[in-house]
Amino acid sequence: MFRVIECIVGQHDLRLVLLAALVWVLGSAALFLLLKRSTDCVETRRRQWLAVAALAAGVGVWATHFIAMLAYDGSMPLSFDPGLTALSVAIAIFAFWASFLAAGRDFAVGPSLMAGTLAALGVAAMHFAGMAAIITPVVVRYEAPAIGSAFAILGASFALAFFVFGRLRGHARIALPALLAVIGVVALHFTAMSATVLAPDPTRLDPTAVQGHGWLIVAIVGATLSLIALVLGGAFLDRLLTDLRGFADATLEGLAILSRGRILETNGQLAALLGVEPNELIGSDPARWFRTADGADLTAPRDRPAEAAIRRADGEELIVEVTTHAVEYRGRSCEVLAVRDLTARKRAELQVEHLAAHDALTGLPNRARFTTMLEGLVRSGESFALFALDLDRFKAVNDLFGHAAGDAILCRVAALLRDVTREVDLVARIGGDEFLIIQRGIDDVRDAQMLAERVLAAFGKEMDITRDPMAVGVSIGVALFPADAGSAEALRHNADVALYRAKERGRGIACFFDLEMDKLVRERRELEHDLRHAIARRQLSLMFQPLVATDGGRIMGYEALLRWAHPTRGQIPPEIFVPIAEDIGAIIPIGEWVLREACAAAMQWPKHVSVAVNVSAVQFQLPNLAAIVEDALFESGLSADRLELEVTESVMLRDRESALSTLHRLKALGTRIVMDDFGTGYSSLSNLQAFPFDKIKIDRSFVSHVTDDASARSIIRAIVGLGRSLDLPVVAEGVETEEQRLMVLEEGCPQAQGFLFGGPAEAVIGIPGFLRVVGG
Repeated sequence: MFRVIECIVGQHDLRLVLLAALVWVLGSAALFLLLKRSTDCVETRRRQWLAVAALAAGVGVWATHFIAMLAYDGSMPLSFDPGLTALSVAIAIFAFWASFLAAGRDFAVGPSLMAGTLAALGVAAMHFAGMAAIITPVVVRYEAPAIGSAFAILGASFALAFFVFGRLRGHARIALPALLAVIGVVALHFTAMSATVLAPDPTRLDPTAVQGHGWLIVAIVGATLSLIALVLGGAFLDRLLTDLRGFADATLEGLAILSRGRILETNGQLAALLGVEPNELIGSDPARWFRTADGADLTAPRDRPAEAAIRRADGEELIVEVTTHAVEYRGRSCEVLAVRDLTARKRAELQVEHLAAHDALTGLPNRARFTTMLEGLVRSGESFALFALDLDRFKAVNDLFGHAAGDAILCRVAALLRDVTREVDLVARIGGDEFLIIQRGIDDVRDAQMLAERVLAAFGKEMDITRDPMAVGVSIGVALFPADAGSAEALRHNADVALYRAKERGRGIACFFDLEMDKLVRERRELEHDLRHAIARRQLSLMFQPLVATDGGRIMGYEALLRWAHPTRGQIPPEIFVPIAEDIGAIIPIGEWVLREACAAAMQWPKHVSVAVNVSAVQFQLPNLAAIVEDALFESGLSADRLELEVTESVMLRDRESALSTLHRLKALGTRIVMDDFGTGYSSLSNLQAFPFDKIKIDRSFVSHVTDDASARSIIRAIVGLGRSLDLPVVAEGVETEEQRLMVLEEGCPQAQGFLFGGPAEAVIGIPGFLRVVGG
């Protein structure tokens, strides 16, 4: 220890010693600053900064060693071997680079020890290579123990410096490791110098050697400090630029700086947006990449951001918004383009617009889009045909196979209609199973007829119910503009009128609008309106027709028959207004009114006379039908066994299980259930098997031909036999002649009803023995 101190104080110029120490203080500080910078970078750039740190550290420690050797105050002249001197600095640089790689990013204990050892070996090798480069008339010998201890101190100092560097934060992360590195290098140099023995040897005298090296010291210090300063300055500048570039790349917008119409700088976002490398953009004209919507230059003055289209390298076209700002860049006036990708937003807007104007299921234009086009065509005066289409059997398919199957059918129909129409025509779905077609550019009605034929033919081919149980048909109504109407609303109305007529005539056909058709539809709609108010206006009344025994003519009961006395149209037949009431739902309140009135009237008759009331299939859709019947019986006081409810087989068609459940609840009240119009419906025998009816009524169509049609008489005979086997009374409806009465009597039919026994009447008067109808 004392030898080292004596070596420093007694054999060296202290000013140069301090200068050497200062150089290494700066060098070691630069070393750890650059190491810190490397830890902030990605792997590729980290390795680059490790190389720069190795250069700064190697040159710094070499300069420290060189100045410290020049500080040696000896009497002998010195000179240096250029090759060995250069080798010594290269050794230091390479050793530091290897040690930094060994330390890794985390500077753990093991990697730090390895890095410290490599750095110590490199500095030691640099020291002795530098000593070997000295040319002076002496022989140099070293004391190994002292050299070994100096190397151990240096290795430990560097290992601890690397380990501490990996654990500390803030300024201490630079200061403490730099101090440890300074201690280690100084300890190595001066311990090694104190352990060096110089023996004079005149044969090694260099005649060119000189003793004054002041200028060399100044040059080395200047060059070293300049290098360190440049390295540190470059590091800070690089960090600033890298951080600015990172900040620019972190934005969601693409950025480009323009000068004189060329791109000077850009960020990664813009390059990624265009699908090219950033260097491809530098120096290029923005017009090569951007196509503005207004056709003007990107930098042209605008009161709002420009919208432009770009085509990526892969061919995809994007929509972008470009905002321009003036800035000063590199000392000159430039423009900054901020580019934002609007493609997703534009696609979303288009999707919203499409959904607003199109049916989500079929993709066809919807009601709003259709109405807009229809009104536009009417304003333009162009001739066209409007087709109103309604699918036949769709509801049955939807109920039977489910909504998913119904949706699939709608999509098939949409595709079919697209195939038979032209691109200029419009096919729209306006809801449910309703479709509309606008056929443009027609010359006369024949063009519309040809399209209607194509539609019907396509349905006939693609929707064959014999092959596909989910097939549907189509009914078509057609109105022409301007021949059939002068406004969009009137044209829609007339097409609907024609469609109604097509469905009325049997479905699966096309009907063209005419004025007579419109008159009939208007009359029906007037009837619908008046029928809804018929009860309140006291226009409805009940008539009663007797039900008698065929043998003797004794009256067994009466059937309540509904009549409508219209204030302007007079008496309207039930076969006209009852179907209308069922279509519009008015049969629900009307049927309840009939039931209450019939029960109240029957209370005036003898107790063995019953009353029969017809119940519509629509009423069977009511879940509380049994409660309504029970309430009518309670209010009137009529015994349930005097009430007969006549139903047709159609009640079983919609929801068989629900209808049977309602029938059982009605029968549980004590009422009698009669099968009306037997033989004209579907699955009559299965219906008789499914429910215990109390009576069967033979449809009048068989009775009217019983005297002249052997098959009709055979059918009556079979029905009577069926009733007898099931213990069910059989009633023959429509008996109008004595011959018919005798015929049905002969066939075994015990009860009959018809004009032979009395027509419908408003009042029934009790006469001892039986009842007769007054009126007719």
